[in-house]
Amino acid sequence: MHVLVTGATGFVGGHLAPALLAAGHSVRALVRDPSEYAPPDGVDVATGDLLDAGSFDAALAGIDVAYYLVHSMRAGTDYAERDRRAARNFRRAADAAGVDRVVYLGGLGEDDETLSEHLRSRREVEFLLKEGEYDLTTFRAAIIIGAGSASFRMIRELTTRLPVLVTPRWVRTDCHPIAIDDVIAYLVDVLDTPETAGETYEIGGPEVLTYAEILRRTGRIMGTGEPKIVPIPVLTPKLSAYWVGLLTDVPSSVARPLIHGLKTPVVADTEAAQAQFTVDLTPFADAVWLALSEPRSRETAQAAAATGGAGR
Repeated sequence: MHVLVTGATGFVGGHLAPALLAAGHSVRALVRDPSEYAPPDGVDVATGDLLDAGSFDAALAGIDVAYYLVHSMRAGTDYAERDRRAARNFRRAADAAGVDRVVYLGGLGEDDETLSEHLRSRREVEFLLKEGEYDLTTFRAAIIIGAGSASFRMIRELTTRLPVLVTPRWVRTDCHPIAIDDVIAYLVDVLDTPETAGETYEIGGPEVLTYAEILRRTGRIMGTGEPKIVPIPVLTPKLSAYWVGLLTDVPSSVARPLIHGLKTPVVADTEAAQAQFTVDLTPFADAVWLALSEPRSRETAQAAAATGGAGR
């Protein structure tokens, strides 16, 4: 199958392209700057920017399935408008090229006023993509555990910087983390199941944890010890983002929308995904070990490249 991966320089896209190759597919990667992308052997590289209509049309020629893994969260406060424009440009180009299917990775959360701006933007992109003439398959996930994940990087650095964490109340919020290898398994397997076209699947790992439990377990696995967590009600999302910016190396443009999203419970209803796919889910502890064992050089490269690509 001829496949296009947008956001190929980002966290998820960087893992997906080689996995698609290993599964026997013909893979093309869409990147804005090919000089910053070292493609796996066998990946065809196309240049274009989803924010620049017409610049990437050639990348869609002859493509059966396109993966939409782009978001602009690192670009600043106008990321929602940029994501909106990119999704519309992509939809028009994919329709014109006659793409059969699009696979989108979005975020969890109920469709109501409790969604943060970041999660609302991810859902809006999903709805915009649904208006295309192709069949859209959507996966929704919460925190993805892996080297290069902005969310996991934030968690890892918080657990190592201070033995006592004075945190907002969001540490009590439920979350459904999932290993990057499991996400990739879903994204690859969908190509072998045509009946998934037009469907939406919520995916998560084998455990639902609060953010406090995630912080404690990560500290224990890293050998730094469980941080003592003291939730206090006066830390607003704005103050929390400032606090995270002081304690971690995660850019404030990324930390701010992520922190705002942490107040929303993100627990997957995995029944449909489990009925359709046979993914052997990775326990949280194993996912953390795998993330920590991945070469830091790859994580650094992915984080740098993801300023306009897909990361989570």
